[in-house]
Amino acid sequence: MSKGEETRLRIVAEAAPLFNQRGYEGCSIQDIMDATGLEKGGIYRHFESKEELAAEAFDFAWALAFSKRRQNLDSIRNPIDRLKQHVANFVLRSTFPGGCPLLNTAIDSDNGNPILREKVRKALRDWQTMLQDILKEGIREGCIRQDIDINKVASIIVGGLEGGMLISRIERNDQALHATLEHLDAYIESQLRRTSKTSQKNR
Repeated sequence: MSKGEETRLRIVAEAAPLFNQRGYEGCSIQDIMDATGLEKGGIYRHFESKEELAAEAFDFAWALAFSKRRQNLDSIRNPIDRLKQHVANFVLRSTFPGGCPLLNTAIDSDNGNPILREKVRKALRDWQTMLQDILKEGIREGCIRQDIDINKVASIIVGGLEGGMLISRIERNDQALHATLEHLDAYIESQLRRTSKTSQKNR
């Protein structure tokens, strides 16, 4: 990696938590200058605009947050247990400064930043696809009910987690997030797991 590439990555890494905590409008170039120790020209040498920097900062923040939510999933063979671990990861490992980048940027970009909004849409689709792939695997292996709507289930999991995150931020405590964890655990067990009774019912 060249020195210029290292500097560009450092700017993105320093800017990501600022945008996530303060939003696009609330984070100024001066804030980024203060965080990086660079002059305005030094920042714009690597980025054509604040919008370009914000877009890359979102990608950086989301990749970091999503990697924590995927932690240990590949080592879990059973798809049901993998779903439950993913939910637990979201609740217990969502430690990026400012909270969930997807939620924050979705709200921040809703009224007029099409580039960031499209970044959010793609991140959401990627998350939903990951969940849908786990569900499909579980159906193939016979541990998840065949009659579920995988698109609906993925939306329920995402919506529950992001809603719990939002309430916890408003209340400034983790009670809603932990309630979401308990609820989704029960939902996965009661509505998704295929039991012998479920198998007989579907015959």
